[in-house]
This record gives sequence, structure tokens and C-alpha cells, in this order.
Amino acid sequence: MIRLSVAWDDIGGLVDAHERFLTGAPVEADVRAPVLESWKRCRSVGLEPHRLLLPRGPDPALDDRFLRAADPVLRELAASLTDVGMSIALCDAHGRMARRLGGDLRLRDRLDQVGWAPGYDTAEAVAGTNGVGTALAERSPVYIAGREHFADCLQCFACAGAPVRDPLSGRIEAALDLTCMRDQGDPVMQRLVHDAARHIESRLLEQATQRERALLAAYRRAGAQAGEWPGQPELPGGEGRLSRLDLAVLRERAEELIASPHRTLDEVTLPDGRVAALLRRPVPGLSGEMGVAVEARVLGGPRAAILDVTPPPPVAGPTPEPDRAPVVVRAVVPPLPAEPPGPPQPSEPPGNPADRAGAGDDGRLVLVGEPCVGRLAVLARRRLELLHEAGGRIGTTLDVTRTAEELTEVAVERFADLVTVDLPDAVLRGEEPGPLGAGTRLRRVAVAAGGEAPRPHGVGEQVVYEAAAPQARSLEGTQAVLEPEPGSRTGRRPLPPASAPGVHSLITVPLSARGGILGVVSFYRCAQPAPFEDDDLSLAQELAGRAAICVDNARRYTREHHTALALQRSLLPKGRPEQSAVEAAYRYLPARAGVGGDWFDVIPLSGARVALVVGDVVGHGLHAAATMGRLRTAVHNFCSLDLPPEDLLTHLDDLVARLDRCEGWAVGGAEGDSGIVGATCLYAVYDPVSRRCCLTRAGHLPPAVVGPDGTVEFLDLPSGPPLGLGGMPFEMVELELAEGSQLVLYTDGLVEDRVHDIDIVLQRLREVLAVPGRAPEDTCEAVLDALLPVRPSDDVALLVARTRALGPEQVAQWDLPCDPAVVARTRAAVIRQLAVWGLDDLAFTTELVVSELVTNAIRHATGPVQLRLLRDRALICEVADGSSTAPRLRRARTEDEGGRGLFLVARLTERWGTRYTADGKVIWTEQRLPGH
Repeated sequence: MIRLSVAWDDIGGLVDAHERFLTGAPVEADVRAPVLESWKRCRSVGLEPHRLLLPRGPDPALDDRFLRAADPVLRELAASLTDVGMSIALCDAHGRMARRLGGDLRLRDRLDQVGWAPGYDTAEAVAGTNGVGTALAERSPVYIAGREHFADCLQCFACAGAPVRDPLSGRIEAALDLTCMRDQGDPVMQRLVHDAARHIESRLLEQATQRERALLAAYRRAGAQAGEWPGQPELPGGEGRLSRLDLAVLRERAEELIASPHRTLDEVTLPDGRVAALLRRPVPGLSGEMGVAVEARVLGGPRAAILDVTPPPPVAGPTPEPDRAPVVVRAVVPPLPAEPPGPPQPSEPPGNPADRAGAGDDGRLVLVGEPCVGRLAVLARRRLELLHEAGGRIGTTLDVTRTAEELTEVAVERFADLVTVDLPDAVLRGEEPGPLGAGTRLRRVAVAAGGEAPRPHGVGEQVVYEAAAPQARSLEGTQAVLEPEPGSRTGRRPLPPASAPGVHSLITVPLSARGGILGVVSFYRCAQPAPFEDDDLSLAQELAGRAAICVDNARRYTREHHTALALQRSLLPKGRPEQSAVEAAYRYLPARAGVGGDWFDVIPLSGARVALVVGDVVGHGLHAAATMGRLRTAVHNFCSLDLPPEDLLTHLDDLVARLDRCEGWAVGGAEGDSGIVGATCLYAVYDPVSRRCCLTRAGHLPPAVVGPDGTVEFLDLPSGPPLGLGGMPFEMVELELAEGSQLVLYTDGLVEDRVHDIDIVLQRLREVLAVPGRAPEDTCEAVLDALLPVRPSDDVALLVARTRALGPEQVAQWDLPCDPAVVARTRAAVIRQLAVWGLDDLAFTTELVVSELVTNAIRHATGPVQLRLLRDRALICEVADGSSTAPRLRRARTEDEGGRGLFLVARLTERWGTRYTADGKVIWTEQRLPGH
């Protein structure tokens, strides 16, 4: 029983649904889905309900074989409906009515008035929604009642239709319909017409098996009359016998031979190395049917006996159940006459296989059947092989475009002559696609064409399908659409490439996965003469279904990859900081497998110095990127304290260890965070005044130093343990660099892979770097071009810094005694130096700052006091002393006599701070230069 939403004629609110649909108003809540899809198809071909009349078409084409199977069923059905007032119609596969049976006088008169009679065309494209046309379009049983008909002239009827298929090929041969007046309609009519169609299909299958048995009997009679069934001796040990595996191989090749009308002979190599010849012979039956028999014999050895299998006797048993798949080709081995075993026969002499196979007294029957049945068996096996291959070839990567290309490569030539895949741009970006249908802009992602197939839109072009296009109907209806003859009878205007010369069959399938539509795939045939059939539709749906899951997986991966990449890029430096110590260039390349934890940094320090950092967190994904961001932030914080390099790595190592121990977390029932499984770091500080560089590393690869003359040296730094292990101190190395030297810092992704030894790659890096006078940007490009593939397997961070130096004209330094009287002389010297530098505008502020800092050093510190002015991007003032006690900024109370000097220094300068040295500390300030 088919459940209807609401009876159309019973509730006035639904009467105007058809009119509302024609005006474009949404009616999905009021109309059943199959009916609504039919209405959309009718509207797309321009049908008008009030002007629609059933046209008279060409004579229907139903062969005698089908009529012999259908006539008894129709007579029985008509007899059972005599008192019901219901008409039976039989139409061909195009909807042209061939017969009409039954019905009372009133019903027949009304049907005649609208043209529901033999010779008229009831196809949906010309007659609108009705039992026959819609059943053929939907390729399944339907029930249409009253106003569900698209044409006004048919709304007084209720009808149910069902397609009738060939049980062997699955091709629709005809359509059966039951029609009555609307007030007598009942959804049970759909069950009745479906059962009648199944009964006709079972009778067609019985005819096929009867023909096959007749062909086998004819073959046996011919063999008996010619005396072609002599006994074959059984060889000692059974070495001449055919195993079941041998027989399976013979049967498979025999099916292909039966399906090939232009071939009569084939040779088969058996699994054990023997060669068998297959001979194809026509077999006429007593009733005039023509079949084919395939005989086999083994060549190159003793004349083998076929496997001793007793065939089942022919049984004219009950009609096969229509729910079960029919056996399309029978494997037959006739019983051998009982003869005493004889001596082994001599081996077959070499010669033409056709001559050897032509001897009728040595052949044994392998298969018998009709050529069309053999073709169906071959096609079925090839479809299974294609599905098996598709499972291994589609979805090998997590790339949306490549997955679409794999689908087209698998399907072209073996299934279709032209395959296209169209996806919205949102899917390519990893986003959830919106509603798709007519007018939606799609992107042609993949195209594959074989032979002389027409070339449609190129890859990357935008495609927009009109409402009449099968692709638009497929997207809107979320169902596959089969167009055996696109644009031929339906009146639809086909779209390229369906309108290209030679295209005669089309299947469009929506790429549906996890409840969403991702795009559409179109299969075209032009070079292959056979149009698509229902079995091809099922295969196309299976191929598209598998590809859709892979495309959705790739889309989801793309989304997660873009999210992780955006997170990582947001955590990496976005520009070059203002500093004059080095000229820096950098590159970061994400890994092919996903984002990683590599990072780099150029951090300005006090005293015109700069810190260069490169690090690597083990692993890929969001966790590695987030960990990298935490470590990079920690390095910035430690740099603000002006810690020595070895102390900074010690603090960073302790931080990583604490994160591993204390910050595993879980949300709900999820597994806890696995922590930081490993991280390395290389930290260097360069001073442009002394041109000295201090370096230390924690499990990281050593840097390279390129001299101004092009000499390359990989620094032999002490290798501390990776971060987080603890227990071992880090050692620092200090060296002097000539001005114009280049420091090259990198992560392991640049020099380590699974193919080449690291020493070979480092030597190649040395050769690339050995170019004097090259700019850091050019160095980065040269290194990546020489060492990396297009898509590296691991992420890569590369930092190249060319050193600069502050000349004596930019530095002024005074050693001061611990005498308060020296403060006045110091202020005067500072004013003179600022005048030399042309910084008179900063004289008052600098005089006040120097006076305060020098006075504090003389009063509170110990050891020698030194004053240094640096003219860089800012005016830097440094006061060094031998004390390790740092001043602390505080707010002085109203009654306090002191404590305001450092507060004034902080307000008058842009930055200030303290850094510790081996001999004490340095208090420093920075003032912005005029015009900067």
C-alpha cells in the first residue's frame, strides 16, 4: 500500500497546489516527491496543462516474443478486473500505447475523448504526468491520482503504471498501466500493476531457459548423429584431467566467445601451463532459434578428458521466481558414454590451432547459449571488474581535484566515452556546499574523453546548467537521471556536450555523501553504439557513490588543513621587524601531509642587537602548530628579559617539561592531549657593535656561516638535548663575524628525507651557499630550488641573515670614575656628541636621562661605570656598572624625597630596561630619532 499525503480533491487548500507550482511558489509540503519531480520535468520541457492533449505517435514496437509472454498475463488480469471498471494499457518502452483492455462503457468513452487509446503517445515529455510516462521516467512503479496529473484533461482519472524489464538485460521493454475514474482510485492499484509486470518478466525468463534447453538438445542430437561422442580414456594418475580452476577459466573465455559474433576460435592458457582451444559453432534449434555452442580441447599434450561432472537433467520445472537473479549462461558438460579405458593417445602434432580444434571427435561442450545472453554475462562480469578496480583507484589521495580525476580515468572508455565532474567552488575550498540546482555556478574539475569523443568545457571553467538539463534535474532531485537519447524525443534542449555530434546516451549522477550534495558527474556515450541501460545506471550510481565519499573525505581534510594552516600562519612572523643588525630573509613551506611545528623569528634586542631563532616541534597538525605558537611566545617573553642564550634555552626546556607533565587535557570523554612529544631550537644573538655572535642549540641542526668571500662553514656547536628532557646544561659558542657574512638557519625538513643521506644533502647545501655577495632573498630561492621538491614531505623553515656593523662614527663611549663630580662633565660631553650627530632636538631629554642613570650608578652600584651612546634607528643610551642589583620602577609618595628619577626616565624615553652581563648589568634606554 502506498501512503498518499492527502487526497487532492478532498481538501480545498490543496486544490490550487498545481497552480501555485506553475507560478513558482514552493509546494514541497503538499505534493509527493515523485509527482513533484515529474511536474518539474514537465515544466522544463515547456508543457502547458490547459493546452495539453495526448498526441498520436508512430506505431508501437513490441516483438512477438514479448507478446507471447504478456498476452496470458493481460487476459488473466482483465478477467480479474471485469467488475471493477478498470482499464489495462500496454505501451512500448517509449510510451506509445499498443493495447487497451477492459473498462466499462463510461470509462472507455472518457479515455477515447482524451486520446488514451492505442496508437497515442503517453510519454511524460509529451503527455505530462501520468501512469505510463512517469513510470518510464522514474523507471519504477507509480500511482497518480486526480490533480496529480499535469494535464488538465487527465485529472479526472486515477492510474498506476510499472515498467516491464527484460529479466536478463534489465532493459525496459514495455510499460503496463491500470486506469480508472478518480473516485474509484486506490493506491493498491500500484501493487496490482507491479505484480502483473513481474509476472510478465518471469514468463520472459522462462522463455529464455526453454530456448537454452532446446539449443542443448539440438547440439546433442547433432553430435549423436555424427558420431562425435567417442569415449576419452582416463589417463593414469589423472594428469590429463581439467581441474575446477581450469574449467572456470574455460567458461569465462567461452562466455566472451559466445558474445563475439565475428570470432570462431580462441586459445586459452590454463593455470598449469597447458593450452586449450575453444571452437564456436552455431546451433539451430527445432523452433528456428539460433544459438551458439563452445567446445574445448586441450592441445600440446594427451587428449584430455573434460572434468567428470554430471550435469543436472533438463527440467521443465516451475517458473523461476522473479526476485532471484537469472542465470544468463549455462555451463554444460554432457555425460560421456561408458567405454573401457584405452591406452593414452599420442600428443597432438604442432600445427594450426584451427585445424586441431576443428576435429569434432575431440571436442567437449563447455557452454551453450544465445549470443545476446553471452554478451550480458560478459557485461556483468566487466561491471564487477570495473567496480573492483574503482575501489582501488578512486580516493588514493586526500585531494578533491585528484579524486575527481581518478573517477573520470576509471570510467572513461570502459564505461563511457566522456566523463565530466562539476563541483561548486565551496567544495574545492573545503567548505560545506549550499543548495545546488539550475543556475548554480559549478566548476569543471575533471574531464576525461576517449577516442573521438567531443571536448566539452575545459578544466577550471565555470559551468551553469539550465533547468532543462539532466544535470540540473539530477542535482535538484538528488537522483540519477538516465537519458538514453538526450534531446531526441523529449523536446528538451540539450546542453553541451550532450548536444555535440555523436552523443547518444547520458547518465548524470549527483555526488551525494553524508546527506549533502557535493556536485554532479556526467557519463556520455558517443563512440560506443549501445546506449546506457538500467544496469549501467546502477553501475554509475555505485561509481559516483564511492567517489562522493572520497570527495567528501578530501573536502573535510582540505577544510581541516586550511584551518591548521591558517592557525600556523597566524602564529608565524607576518613581517620583518625594524632593526639594523642584519638583513634578513626567510621562507616557510608547509608539508604535503599537513601543517607542522617549524618556526623562525627575528627579534630585536637592546643595544641594537638581534636574536635569530629557528625551532621545530615534532609532528604535524593542529597540536604541533599550537605548540609551536606557545614556544614562540615563550621565546619572545624570555628575550624581553635579555637573558643570555644558554639561560634562555634552559628556561624554555623547563617550560616544555612542565607542559608535558602538567597540561595534558581532555574535553568530555575525549582522550587527553598527548603533550609535546619533542621540540628542538637554535638560538643566536648578534651584536653589530662588536660583530660578535653567541649561539646555542637544543637538539637542532647546526647553522651554516657563509663568509663575504663565499666560504661556507657548518658551525660545530655543542649539541644539547631536545627541549623537555632536562638535566643537561646548554653550552654557548661565541664567534666574531665579518661584516657581510651570512648566517643560515634551517629545520630538518630542508636536508633530511628518506632517499638521500644527510651528508650528501649538506654537501649540496654547501655548494649552493658558496656564492659571494648574494642577497639573502636570492640565497633563499637558490636553496629551495636546489634542495626541495615541489611539495616537501616535511615542513621547512629557512632563515638567512646577512650581518651589518655599526661603525665608530655611530658609537660614543666614556669610562667614568665613581665620583659625583663627573656627572656634569658627562652631560657636557653628551651634548657635544649629539651636536656632532645632528640630534640637538634630543639634547635636553638625553642630558636628563644620562644625569639620572649615571648618578644612580655612582651612588648605588659598585665597580667601574661606563656610558655608551649608539646612533642607530633610535638613540640608545647605556650605563654599565659592576652591580647585579637592578633598579625597580615605583610610584613615589607625596612625602618621599626620592624615587622619581627612574619614573621620569621611563616617561621621557620610548623603552628602557636592564640586561645582565658577566661583569654586572646595563641600564639602557631608547629614544626615537627625529623624523622616524
